Amino acid sequence: RKVKELVDSGELGDIACVYGNRQNLGVIRSNENALWSLGVHDLSVILWLLGEEPSEVVAYGQDFVQPGIEDVVFCFLRFPSGKVAHMHLSWLDPHKMRKMTVVGREKMVVFDDMELERKVTVYEKGPWEPTEGEWRTRTGDIFSPKIATDEPLKLELQHFLKLVADGPGDHREATDGLAVVRTLDRLTTSLDTGASA
Repeated sequence: RKVKELVDSGELGDIACVYGNRQNLGVIRSNENALWSLGVHDLSVILWLLGEEPSEVVAYGQDFVQPGIEDVVFCFLRFPSGKVAHMHLSWLDPHKMRKMTVVGREKMVVFDDMELERKVTVYEKGPWEPTEGEWRTRTGDIFSPKIATDEPLKLELQHFLKLVADGPGDHREATDGLAVVRTLDRLTTSLDTGASA
């Protein structure tokens, strides 16, 4: 929510790209690949942060452990606005990683779910053109805003129970979920065919 707030407020400047890393050693599943097991989480966040569905998707993966079930997947998404996103998903990595980076023209922000206290870090870094035609990078402060430490699953279940009790309202959750499944389906087609979808 804090990253979404930073994106929507314009504090990061125009968003250029988002990339997610969701890796670990295991759990290796036999009923779904790493795209559907891991990618659904980062994809839903990326679509929510950017507020649009991709116009082009490409996915490549490999089935190193079980034939026909990709345990390593790389995804590229291009959006109508020109923004791009990348996801690296793997059950075969020595590090447990749950990280998402949003790159803006003014600032960049990293959400690191493995951090206990600094889950969100904002970097005042970006490209800078001090004289015409000569680009450089600028580096400023790095800070971590204070965010609530509420248990995400508990919040999700509370929200679900509120929807059951009060009704679906504008059906936003269903619409967002449909966009995620539609994009996962396109990524699966690309994964199966090796072509852009």
